[in-house]
Amino acid sequence: MMTLACRSAAWCRGKLRLPLTEMLLLLVAIFWGSSYGVTKSALLFSSVFMFMAIRFLLTFALLIVPLVRDFRANRNADWHVAIPSGGILFAIFCCEIVGISETTATNAAFLISLSVILTAFMEVVVNRKPLDSYYLLLSVFSVTGVYLLTYSGQLTLTLNHGDWLILAAALLRALMVTMTKQLTLGKQITTLSLTAIQSMIVGLGAFVLLIMQTEFNLSDIPADLSFWWMTLYLVACCTLFAFFVQNYAVRKISPTKVSLLMGSEPVFGALFAYLWLDEAMTLLQFTGAVAILCSVYLASVRSA
Repeated sequence: MMTLACRSAAWCRGKLRLPLTEMLLLLVAIFWGSSYGVTKSALLFSSVFMFMAIRFLLTFALLIVPLVRDFRANRNADWHVAIPSGGILFAIFCCEIVGISETTATNAAFLISLSVILTAFMEVVVNRKPLDSYYLLLSVFSVTGVYLLTYSGQLTLTLNHGDWLILAAALLRALMVTMTKQLTLGKQITTLSLTAIQSMIVGLGAFVLLIMQTEFNLSDIPADLSFWWMTLYLVACCTLFAFFVQNYAVRKISPTKVSLLMGSEPVFGALFAYLWLDEAMTLLQFTGAVAILCSVYLASVRSA
């Protein structure tokens, strides 16, 4: 009886350990879903590129100690592989920021969700893996759910300049997760260092764009305490934690699965708006949310 109990306990521990990566990715989606309102509020105090520079350079500053420690311990022999992924991440944010300013939130939410499907095809091209029909089907189902969740009767098929930029961001997101897996495969670089270098590249890139656009002065940095509380939340949860988990997860499971799980972000954004902002949720939107969550659940219970 004791042996059976021990075996059962070990099996349960194994089952609990199995979905850890998936649960972390869902937590990232929850944080990202809540980030839209916080970011919008923070931008009332700052310009876009100043906010980006502060957010990512602060993230880098918080990771300097573990970064130096890992270099001293000779755990980052392949540190240079983080540079291309950091460049892609910077391009993603530039496309998203400019694109969102030139299109509707509805169009942006739907178009960026196409990265879920694009990742499945990108993995075939970049990582030379056969197309996983199961994940492709779930990806299509998830994007359909996003369409229902964001549909307001105004989603058009005519794409303007902002829409094309959002599509470019979706493609770059797909490229980001697949390239990170390809670049880090068999390489000696810690996940913390990878996150730190990526954040440094995005922060410095945003700062360069800032000084190219305006004459930068230290007095332009927001002094309002609420801005810094919102920024610290975004740095800790939506940047540092989120990118660490993404970089960790893509080394453990399929990039398509990573993208699918993080693609549930619109659901949590809608739920956040419904619960905290008292926004209405129609039956069509609720159906879309259920479709996305079903896709996420089916992806989570299947081993990568």
